[in-house]
Amino acid sequence: MSKHIASRTKDQAAVNEAGALTGRPQAACGQGQAIAGQGLTKRFGSVLANDHIDFEVEYGEILALLGENGSGKTTLMNLLSGLYFPDAGQIFVDGRAVCISTPADAISLGIGMIHQHFKLVAAMTALENILLGPRTRRLSLTRQRQEIEQMCRTYGLTVALDKPVYEMSVSEKQTVEVVKVLYHGARILILDEPTAVLTPQETDSLFAILRRMKQQGCAIIIITHKLNEVLAISDRVMVLRRGRAEALLQTSQADLHSLTETMVGHAIDLKIHRPVYAAAKPETLLAVHELSVVRPDGSQALDQVSFELKTGEILGVAGVAGSGQKELSEALVSLTPCQSGRITYRGQVISGLLTTEIYKKGVSLAFVPEDRLGMGLVGDMGMPGNMLLKSYRDHRGFFIDRKPAEALSRQLKETLDISTPSLETPVRLLSGGNVQKVLLGREIESQPQVLITSYPVRGLDINASYTVYDLLNEQKMKGCGILYLGEDLDVLLELADRILVLCHGRVTGIVDARQVSKETVGLMMAGMPLKEELA
Repeated sequence: MSKHIASRTKDQAAVNEAGALTGRPQAACGQGQAIAGQGLTKRFGSVLANDHIDFEVEYGEILALLGENGSGKTTLMNLLSGLYFPDAGQIFVDGRAVCISTPADAISLGIGMIHQHFKLVAAMTALENILLGPRTRRLSLTRQRQEIEQMCRTYGLTVALDKPVYEMSVSEKQTVEVVKVLYHGARILILDEPTAVLTPQETDSLFAILRRMKQQGCAIIIITHKLNEVLAISDRVMVLRRGRAEALLQTSQADLHSLTETMVGHAIDLKIHRPVYAAAKPETLLAVHELSVVRPDGSQALDQVSFELKTGEILGVAGVAGSGQKELSEALVSLTPCQSGRITYRGQVISGLLTTEIYKKGVSLAFVPEDRLGMGLVGDMGMPGNMLLKSYRDHRGFFIDRKPAEALSRQLKETLDISTPSLETPVRLLSGGNVQKVLLGREIESQPQVLITSYPVRGLDINASYTVYDLLNEQKMKGCGILYLGEDLDVLLELADRILVLCHGRVTGIVDARQVSKETVGLMMAGMPLKEELA
C-alpha cells in the first residue's frame, strides 16, 4: 500500500511540475480529443469493476454511457472525476497523459461532474453557490457576476443569480450546477442521470442546453437508463458489461432493441404489459381524504390530498422532485405525522396510529421507501438478517429460525439476479441497484394487499427494471393495490392504470393512463390544472 501511495505522489508531482494542474483553465472549449482512457482498471478486493477499458471523447461530442447495474459505469466516471485512482491504465486530457488523484485535480483539468443529487447549499443564492469552490484569482463580486452573465449568454443558459436555491425548481437547480462547473473551467462535462427528476418539458430544455454546449465545443458524457434519451441526444454510445467495454456504437446506427441486446447479452421485450384485473366490483383498499402534511421546517408538503386505491390497480404518482411524494408515502405508513385529513384501510381509520399499531390491526401493507438503507434495510446486515426484519414478529419463543430467511434470500438472489459475494455480505457493500432488489423482493414476498413503492426501479438497469414491472403486475393480478411513485413518465403511462399528479403538494389531477398524453402530464406536473374533459 505504501509503495502504491508513493507512486501516486511521484506521478502527481511530475504532472504538477509540467504545469498541467496549475492555474485556472479557460472556460472556452476546444477541438480534437478531449479525454481518453487506455487500459483503465479498478479492482475492489475480488471484484474487477473496470477491466482494461479504452475510450475517447472528442470536443463537440456527446457520448452516452450505458450498462447494467454493476457494469462499472460509476466506477469509470469516478476515475475521471478523481474520486478513485486507477490500479492500472492511463488517462489523457487534450492528448496529454495526466494524473487525477483528487476531485481538485479533475477540476483543474477542466473536468466537471454534475451528480444526480445536486451539491448545492439551499440557503445560498445561485450566485453564491456558483462562486463556491477553488479560487485562483481575486476579482470583485461585480466582475465575477459579469463573467457569469457573459458565460450564460454564450451557452444560452438562464439563471436567476440572486434567487435562493431553496426557492428553485429542480430544473433551475440543475442549471445552476451546469453554470457552476462551467464557471470553474469545465470543458469536459459528466452528467449522471440528469433527467431523472425532470418533466418532459424540462428535459427538452436541458437537451437544448447540452446541444448548445456541444456546438460551443464542449465534450459531454451522459449516463442514463432512458434509452429514448440516449438516441435523442448522443452522437456515440459506449456500452459496458461486467466491467469491460462491450461496444462503441454510432447512435445513428442504433435503436432501442440493439442497445438493449448489447447491454444484457440477449433480446428483451421492451413493451411493458398492463394486464386488466378482472373483478365485478373492485374494492377500495386505501382511501385518503384531504390529507395535509407539514415538513419539519414548517413548509407545506401536502395540501388536502384526496384519492382512492382499489384492488387490482396500479395508481402511479407523478411530480417533479419535492412535490410531496416522499411525505405522501411516509404518511400512509405513519412514518410522517399528518397535520389533518384521514386515511382508511378497508374502511377502518389508520391515520394517527403508530406503524406497529397499524400492523397489529391486521393491515396487510408493504412499503418500499425512497431511502433504501436509512429506512428500508440495515446496511450492516446480510440478506437473511434483513429478511427477518419483516418476519421476526411471527416467531414464537426466544429463538428465531433463520432457515426460512436464508431460503428466501437464495430465492431472491436467483430470481432478481442479485449480485453479492455471499448472502451474509452486508447490504451496504452492494451496488445501489442490488440493494433495491433486496428491499423490493422482501416486501413483495410478504404478499401484501397494499404495496407502496417509492421509485422502485431507480438505479436499476433495464433488465432488472422489467423484472420489477413483471413482479408488480403479478401482485396486481392477485388483487393487490399498488401505489407507484415514479420518475419516468414513459413507464408510468405504460404500467399504471391511473396517474395522480402532484405539484407543490397539491393534486392537479387524476387521469386515466390509457388516454392521457405525456405532454399533458408534464404540464400538470408544472402546475397546470387538469381540464375537465380529460378527467
